[in-house]
Amino acid sequence: MVLSIFGKRIVVTGAGQGIGRALALRLSKFGGKVIAVSRTQKHLDTLFQEDPKIEIITADLADWESTRAAIEGAGRIDLLVNNAAAARLDRFLDVKPDDVDVLFNVNLKSVINVSQVAAKSMIATGNGGSIVNISSQASQAALKDHAVYCATKAALDQLTRVMALELGPHNIRVNAVNPTVVMTDMGRVGWNDPEKAASMTSKIPLGRFAEVDEVVDAVVYLLSNRSSMINGVTLPIDGGFLAT
Repeated sequence: MVLSIFGKRIVVTGAGQGIGRALALRLSKFGGKVIAVSRTQKHLDTLFQEDPKIEIITADLADWESTRAAIEGAGRIDLLVNNAAAARLDRFLDVKPDDVDVLFNVNLKSVINVSQVAAKSMIATGNGGSIVNISSQASQAALKDHAVYCATKAALDQLTRVMALELGPHNIRVNAVNPTVVMTDMGRVGWNDPEKAASMTSKIPLGRFAEVDEVVDAVVYLLSNRSSMINGVTLPIDGGFLAT
C-alpha cells in the first residue's frame, strides 16, 4: 500500500512517550518530516537520539501563547496529530476546579490552538491536509472516576466534527480515533493488576487491550491518501467495547 507520507511535514503533539512517540518514529520511517512536540525535554532528547531525522519542539501545550509561537515557528505543516492529553481521575463529587481547568486546557483548548496554526498553514499552501485527533472510548462510554476526562474527550469528538465541516472545503480532512486502554509503558503499569484488568477486558468482545501499533496503524491510514474520502469520523479502536 503506497502512502502519501513521504516528504510531508507532520506535527505530532505529546510525542515524547507512548502512542505519540511510536507515531513519530513510524511516520519518520515512512519518510515523513516529523516535528515532535512535548513539554518534557528529556523525552524529546531520547527520541532524537533514536531518530535524528525528527525535529523536536519543547512546549507546554497548556500555555496558549508560547505554544502558538512554537508551532508557528515550525514552518509549513502538511499533517497533524493531536495526541497530547492529560488525565486526572477522581469521583465526580471530588472533582476540583483545577482538574477541570487542566484537563480542558490540554485535551481540548490546545487542540484548537495547534489545529488553527496547522490548518492556516495547510490553507496557505493550497494542498489541503489531514488532522487526526486522539480521542478515547471514554468520549462515548461513562467510566467511573473519569467525569472530567470523559467530558473533554466527548468535547473533542464534537470539535472533530465541526473542524471536518468547516475545513473540508479547503480539502483538509479531520478525524478522530477512540482507543480503549492501550498497552503503552504507562498502560501496562496502570493495568497490571489482573482483577482490575479483567473488569475492563470482560467488556471487550476481543478480550484484550489494544497494542500501541494497532492505534498507530489506524492513525497513519487516516493521515494518508488511502483514506481520502474519510472525514469527520470518530473511529473506535476498542475491540468492540462500544458495540456491547
